[in-house]
Amino acid sequence: MTCNVGGVERTIRILVGVGLLLLAFLALEGTARWVVGVIAVVPLATGIAKFCPLWSLLGINTCRVKT
Repeated sequence: MTCNVGGVERTIRILVGVGLLLLAFLALEGTARWVVGVIAVVPLATGIAKFCPLWSLLGINTCRVKT
């Protein structure tokens, strides 16, 4: 896997993921909690890994360093 998520986008993804996790476990109940929690894992994981499979399929690369 090569880096295809740049610094600013990575930060935004991590913040969105953490925000959704906080929303899920502090403000929601029942099924909504689990749905939002699972959705939160996607931006969080792609931000941490610096790789987004969808961006790879679409040919998008916001990472400045070519690795």
